[in-house]
Amino acid sequence: MINRFLNHLEEWLIAFLIGAATLVIFFAVAHRFLSGVPVIQDYTIQLNVSWAQELCIFMFVWMAKFGAAYGVRTGIHVGVDVIIRKLTGRPQRMLILFGLLSGALFTGTVAALGANFVWHIGHTDQVSADLEVPMWWVYLCVPLGSSLMCYRFLQVAWAFAHGAELPHHDHGHVDGIDDIDPNELLATARPAPGARA
Repeated sequence: MINRFLNHLEEWLIAFLIGAATLVIFFAVAHRFLSGVPVIQDYTIQLNVSWAQELCIFMFVWMAKFGAAYGVRTGIHVGVDVIIRKLTGRPQRMLILFGLLSGALFTGTVAALGANFVWHIGHTDQVSADLEVPMWWVYLCVPLGSSLMCYRFLQVAWAFAHGAELPHHDHGHVDGIDDIDPNELLATARPAPGARA
């Protein structure tokens, strides 16, 4: 139940942030372009969109932190696995578990340090330059995203230790497109007997 909620939270948050950032950037670029059109520049110059760049930076940072957790869950992170592929059996499993638990330790440490940082910056009056939001709101993505990523490392390690496969993303596969059998493709490419080539 909680895993399903976290899965949806990750996906919806990432989708919302990338969609919203795209709209904000489009609005800022359109505003900049329209501010040079003589007929409407008097109206567009009155709009202040200096906040757009800062908002997009904040949204992309949040998206990256939660996207990293999504990457652990789905297996889309790039990894150096030369040694792992050379090993087999128990040594291979132990090295994979060591890597997963090391990732959990690292992200857990970042989450704890990030929470400490957010706690201390929350007791100041520091605000962002353009949006003037409290900076602890912005930095809150560090402990939240890192905690979720730590949880995902532990989740994958637990499943792997109990016999499950590691999550793996096939970079050659595109969702929504059916895989084509190469023999079927070759059969449709050959001309029929007696037909001209």
